[in-house]
Amino acid sequence: MTQSQLSDILVARLARDHGGTRHRWRRLVGPVRLYSLKTHAHCNWAMNPTGSLSEIATIEQLLDDLRMSYPILTADH
Repeated sequence: MTQSQLSDILVARLARDHGGTRHRWRRLVGPVRLYSLKTHAHCNWAMNPTGSLSEIATIEQLLDDLRMSYPILTADH
């Protein structure tokens, strides 16, 4: 799975489950940061969502679920 694929899944699920536009959720979610597998062997990615406390909590809950399914990502080429 690549950074952009994960971002697309996240944004689609947020829009479907919580309403709003994909564009707005994409802005709140922000970019996916990748880390080296040498230093982050269990999960090599992170995101820092923005928005209201409620929006951030919603995004973080989904991120936790996605980390279980997709702990390792590859860079977009």
